[in-house]
Amino acid sequence: MAVASSASPQPASLLGRLFSAPGRGWLTLPVICFLLAVFVFPLVLIGLYSVNLLTNLFGVPTNFSLVNWESFLPPGGNVFWDRFKTSMVITLLVSVLAVVAAYPLAYFLAFVARRRRYTLLLLILAPFFTSYLLRVIAWKVILANNGVINSALWQLGLRDQGDGITWLIYSWFAVALVLFYSWVPFVALPIYVVLENMDTRLLEAAQDLGAGRLRTFWRVTLPLSIPGVIAAFVFVLIPTTGEFIAPLLVGGPESYMFGNAIQAFFSDTPNWNYGAVLAVWLIAVVLVLVLLFGRYLSTDLREGKAPA
Repeated sequence: MAVASSASPQPASLLGRLFSAPGRGWLTLPVICFLLAVFVFPLVLIGLYSVNLLTNLFGVPTNFSLVNWESFLPPGGNVFWDRFKTSMVITLLVSVLAVVAAYPLAYFLAFVARRRRYTLLLLILAPFFTSYLLRVIAWKVILANNGVINSALWQLGLRDQGDGITWLIYSWFAVALVLFYSWVPFVALPIYVVLENMDTRLLEAAQDLGAGRLRTFWRVTLPLSIPGVIAAFVFVLIPTTGEFIAPLLVGGPESYMFGNAIQAFFSDTPNWNYGAVLAVWLIAVVLVLVLLFGRYLSTDLREGKAPA
């Protein structure tokens, strides 16, 4: 007896899917053009600046050159490469500390707060409805040499009048503290989503088999929440790599990050070509991070949840 076989249909191309239905596919064209103009075209311009095919200086000849790239990339003692390495260390440190601090907060909201979880979540996020710049300036007032902390120490007699803690402001500590404060509530959100949608029957089964609360957490809760933890880590890691506002206001010249160098080349100096090299390098680093952790960013955090 002959068995009928049918070949699976070939996947249509992207353009075919967009424009196969008359009157509908063309609706995406304005959006595509907008995205190309806003995201792709600026990247192309920066890339052209980085290889000296464009310049912002009048009368300077333009020709393809990798001199700026050779000057920036190792080997060599380039100050901006050293600044990039230092910035990545601070970024990784802040990202790890933010995730470690956000996990207990997310756990409390998911398993302890119960009916009050959304109210508490709103209260946690309420200060962040104000401008990020204003919050950084507020930290500058708190950490300044004559700010809130040092004034309190003087009033309590813990330090001599006028003898403030100098490393509170214009230091790597101040930069890390402000970035940590800025991201902890938002980092808690992806972890909270994972914990909230976790299949609680697994926790009950672990306890029925004799596991205590601590062992249940280490063997069940934490492994199942790893996608949310990694997503939270990337959530703070990627934007912090290009941060320049907090280091500018509370870091001081010795605590500037890589983003400050890029900002300075495009605003304080006429050398856009070298600034473009730094910008393209940072974009490449961010893209690599997205590719490495992309599978966790696209994971359905509700997968495996028990039906209600």
